[in-house]
Amino acid sequence: MIAAAPVFLESYLAGRWVRGEGEGAALVDPATGEVVARASTVGLNIEGALRYAREVGQPALRALRYAQRAEMLGRIADVLAARKDEWYAIALKNSGNTRADAAIDVDGAIGTLKYFAKAGAALGEAEFLADGEPQRLARDPNFQGVHLGIPIEGAAIHINAYNFPSWGLWEKAAVALLAGIPVVAKPATATAWLAVAMTRAVVDAGMLPAGALSLVAGSTGGLLEYARFGDAIAFTGSAETAEIVRSHPHVRGAGIRVNVEADSLNASLLGPDAVPGTSAFDLFVREVAREMTSKAGQKCTAIRRAVVPAQHIDTVAAAIGAAIDAIGEVAPVVSPSSRAAVERGIDALAEGAAVVYRRAARAGEDQAAFVAPVLLRTDAVADIAHDIEVFGPVATLVPYRDADEAYDLARRGGGSLVASVFSADPAFLAASAIALGATNGRVLLVDPSIGDSHTGHGIVLPSLVHGGPGRAGNGEELGGLRGLWFYHQRTAIQGPAPVLAELASRAVRV
Repeated sequence: MIAAAPVFLESYLAGRWVRGEGEGAALVDPATGEVVARASTVGLNIEGALRYAREVGQPALRALRYAQRAEMLGRIADVLAARKDEWYAIALKNSGNTRADAAIDVDGAIGTLKYFAKAGAALGEAEFLADGEPQRLARDPNFQGVHLGIPIEGAAIHINAYNFPSWGLWEKAAVALLAGIPVVAKPATATAWLAVAMTRAVVDAGMLPAGALSLVAGSTGGLLEYARFGDAIAFTGSAETAEIVRSHPHVRGAGIRVNVEADSLNASLLGPDAVPGTSAFDLFVREVAREMTSKAGQKCTAIRRAVVPAQHIDTVAAAIGAAIDAIGEVAPVVSPSSRAAVERGIDALAEGAAVVYRRAARAGEDQAAFVAPVLLRTDAVADIAHDIEVFGPVATLVPYRDADEAYDLARRGGGSLVASVFSADPAFLAASAIALGATNGRVLLVDPSIGDSHTGHGIVLPSLVHGGPGRAGNGEELGGLRGLWFYHQRTAIQGPAPVLAELASRAVRV
């Protein structure tokens, strides 16, 4: 049940729930501005929590094999799935979601845990990873070498964004726990209630070894200062904050590995063949409208730039506006301060682009953190749409004259998590994959044959890469079992063939 009065969120550190000192930071209901929870890490022993994770959690997890840890992930998923209505209620109260938005976060987390539970089971009783088979290194066939993935010896420090408090927590934790690495998670304070509640449910179920999972509710409390060589940091958030993490003197000085998934100026292209009245055109319009309004545009994978044939741009603008008008409820952004940031971003875009659509406010949407969806239009030569990302229900139309210009415009985002292409022309779709592949972590190609079956421009799948080059962070947060390598040291082992054969028999190729 949702408490009427604000709840004080506790952190789970060194195997126990602890409350920080002071009043704590306020978490609000973005639809009303009501304070629903508070959180503080003042006075908490973050250094001791990391030490406990390394000294207690890591040996306990390493004593298990991949298949056993995979089974553990499946049990976590079952515990969470049994209480989905509770998670939805918290997400609606604290995270600024519609029920459909909450499902993306909650169901996505559970689905990701189930995926890694199933995929990890196939790794069996192996102790570490192998990259290939032993190879002869000299004239003597007895001297061989092999690359093994040895699990790192520290903790996984996860710093998560505010937009997905459930999915962000569990998709990172699933990979690390499967690898045998204890997790110390730091959800964004603004929406930490859901992450805390889910963690408490899993802890109470007693399915994790001591020290395997810790959670920091509130400010970081010096997490970066207390990280050490052997730890791994996985960060999701803005490019600016990512740079602070990467360049932190202690992190850089100790050579701590860092994976970043940052926001990006994702693009969607309408093919030159997809003229108004075609199925591909309609699918494109539907996807842009959906990406602008799903979670109020607060997805790192949302469409920020819609690249369309110049001769159809007016028709596209009108169609997207009509599609958004037909959508019912659009959630508020996460907080009043986020609303102010989005409005400032719209004003900044409007200095070099024209607003062609702004949805009229509906009943109850003139308060707290609601932002009306906005569509802008700019010229192909303008830089502004490729420089400024507004993390809300905002997208910009960019016209192109030919395919080469379309690709050039899409690449001007400086590296993105995802690009999508809508066309009924197989040759154009194939060419787009190659043209955009080097600057995007994922490319979605849509023709009418998969119009109703594809998972969406902005939906991340655990089996595929989530991450991207350049501005997007140069990381890979997901990507099937390949993601396990972030928590393993790829080490070249050289020696006599019988020894390497014995080591290889204890490893599994990934």
